[in-house]
Amino acid sequence: MKLSILDQAVISSGKSARDALLDSTELAKIGDRLGYSRYWIAEHHDFPGLACPSPEIMLAYIGQQTKTIRIGSGAILLPHYKPFKVAENFNLLATLFPNRIDLGIGRAPGGSAEVSIALSGNFLENVRNMPDSFQTLLHLLQHDIPKDHPFSGISAAPLPMTAPQPWLLGTSGKSAQLAAEKGVSYAFGQFMSEKNGTEIVSSYKKQFKSSNFLSEPYSIVTVSVICAESTDKAQELSLSNLAWSIKMMRGEKQEALPSIVEAKKYLQSLGKKEIDEASKHNMIIGNPLEVKSQLEELINQYNADEVMIITNVHRSEDKIKSYELVAHQFLP
Repeated sequence: MKLSILDQAVISSGKSARDALLDSTELAKIGDRLGYSRYWIAEHHDFPGLACPSPEIMLAYIGQQTKTIRIGSGAILLPHYKPFKVAENFNLLATLFPNRIDLGIGRAPGGSAEVSIALSGNFLENVRNMPDSFQTLLHLLQHDIPKDHPFSGISAAPLPMTAPQPWLLGTSGKSAQLAAEKGVSYAFGQFMSEKNGTEIVSSYKKQFKSSNFLSEPYSIVTVSVICAESTDKAQELSLSNLAWSIKMMRGEKQEALPSIVEAKKYLQSLGKKEIDEASKHNMIIGNPLEVKSQLEELINQYNADEVMIITNVHRSEDKIKSYELVAHQFLP
């Protein structure tokens, strides 16, 4: 089974944004050493507790400190940007780090309505134009803009020997359909979706049309995993994320991922029903053998080609240990 990493550059309580970004870099380096296939970093804007608004900047930094792992965006939020600039940025990365760059594209706002306006004006109109923008981006990556296109005759230089690999990321049938139509790889965010993901991924594979980028459909399912030496330890580590998630769902101010002590104190103030409801969110929590069994079941359900893991716990040491334990179950 191929394993990959999705990172949100979470800021833990008691730490700074710089600490979070340095921890992200260390995670990518360890993923490289352990044999993970990819490291992707997400884009968020003015989002409490998350430190990365510009994946392309972090990827330049991380690429210099890793060797073979593919690095990419999970995702660049295309409605905020012009396709030409995105193509330039990722062509530059692909020139610096040949055959290692993934360009994951999403359509979410990644922040509040006010942030969306500050970034790109009429975000909803840009979302409506997303399919056309994505098509333009693909043409720019392939350097095959049609002669009747307004951008004919220009290139998103520098042009790398191997183009960045385009991906569409999503949690809906709409994103899967667009990925299938354009003939690109698809990553389904199971960790942030309550929808029937198996049907969505299946529809992508059934509707897939081959392209210059990809001859056969290729899918990733992204899942939240917390692994520790014992089930009790994993459950305890998960409390930070549970409290953080409940605070966000309630609209409460939450600047950082709480420690286990802080999380326990907060959860004690809540009713059991609310905690139980939040605990039903899609997560795999347990010891190495439990996590292995659940991941194998998941990949069989989705018939996915790869699993991408996101792990949000308070201490970076526990996060790294979780990725190490999972790697030892699956990777050579």
